[in-house]
Amino acid sequence: MSDIGRLALRVEGDLWVAYYALTDTMEHAVFLGSIRMQFVQDKARKAVFMMLMQEAVADIIEQKTGSRPDWRKPHRAPEHERGGNA
Repeated sequence: MSDIGRLALRVEGDLWVAYYALTDTMEHAVFLGSIRMQFVQDKARKAVFMMLMQEAVADIIEQKTGSRPDWRKPHRAPEHERGGNA
């Protein structure tokens, strides 16, 4: 199967930003949404934002492939994109 993409979360300034991106690159990534970092310091709020962004990516993937991704198998970002603080 060809690369169907992933959810990429990045800290950009005082925002936590979500993108739909291909597995090994952020080139041509699609902006999904963002939230101020102060609001996701609470673990429950962080989980809610992540679930919303996962559902957005799942919708995109389902439209492309006809099936939804399994979020129980996490995909790690490429080493060069890891910031360690999101």
